[in-house]
Amino acid sequence: MSERRGHPFTPLEFERLSTEEQLSRAHEFELRMRTRRTVRHFSPRRVPRELIETALRIASRAPSGANQQPWRFVVVLDPEIKRKIRIAAEAEERDNYERRFPHEWLDALAALGTDWHKDFLEIAPCLIAVFRLDYGIAPEREEKQRKIKHYYVQESVGIACGFMIAALHWMGLAALTHTPSPMGFLSQVLQRPANEKPYLLLPVGFPADDAEVPDISKKPLSETAVFLE
Repeated sequence: MSERRGHPFTPLEFERLSTEEQLSRAHEFELRMRTRRTVRHFSPRRVPRELIETALRIASRAPSGANQQPWRFVVVLDPEIKRKIRIAAEAEERDNYERRFPHEWLDALAALGTDWHKDFLEIAPCLIAVFRLDYGIAPEREEKQRKIKHYYVQESVGIACGFMIAALHWMGLAALTHTPSPMGFLSQVLQRPANEKPYLLLPVGFPADDAEVPDISKKPLSETAVFLE
């Protein structure tokens, strides 16, 4: 172990693989992720808590600005709290669909068959509310509460959510990235402090036996990537 500017450093633990093993892992992961879909029809079947805890630990391994890890994951299993979240979310979403959303956005959503009804917020056995920590708070032992600035918060939390969504799919669970706007009701229902702002609401569980998804596709690599050689 060495030190740089007073901070300890430790040797990197890194598994060096053959090219064949790298390609095998890459193709296995790609094949699994090709089947990932956003699910709106859930079974009420209980999800083992260990799976959720594992997904959250994986999400917490995401890189973040200055390693500040500016996220908070609030796991909601209580049926009454889920109901409160659904009622509040549907109130906002109904206003969105009937008054706030521009016609262009409604046209884009039409292919997905969505509306303001969000029954999945009660049916899914688990809701993971992701909050971004816009700033930290110094330990209470200090005489005056002091804010600690966080850096690259949006980017950091987004990467963590990507880790979590991939982990959930890899372990055989379905999820939905739900972003009712505005989401201030989540802070109120879940009684979160002022430095935590709602970022994403993720219903998680097993898909219903009769679950359906829109017949859509992803853009080919030729339209989304540029190689400069």
